[in-house]
Amino acid sequence: QVQLVESGGGLVQTGGSMTLSCAASGSIFSLNDMAWFRQAPGKQRELVARISSDGRINYWDSVRGRFTFSRDNAKNTVYLHMNNLDSADPSVYYCNTLPPRDCWGRGTPVTVSS
Repeated sequence: QVQLVESGGGLVQTGGSMTLSCAASGSIFSLNDMAWFRQAPGKQRELVARISSDGRINYWDSVRGRFTFSRDNAKNTVYLHMNNLDSADPSVYYCNTLPPRDCWGRGTPVTVSS
């Protein structure tokens, strides 16, 4: 079974930057579209960015221009570099395939202080 392990979250000041990583136990990245999701307390999990198996990237409006999605298939790892973090960004961030498999990781929490 595929395991997804997110890391890199923590506390950052408003306007700061942070890079999240997601490593998979199996070689799923090269064959699948991948996505980053986030879930804030009391809210539904939402999709924030996706990358296709051939490298095409889409960002949702809330993060476009601030977040950068990249992947390293050789390392079975995807990354989310986040710039100019603001009060709308604190959440637990998850990665998964798209459509998502039933193998969610624990996520990595991001907190933004003013």
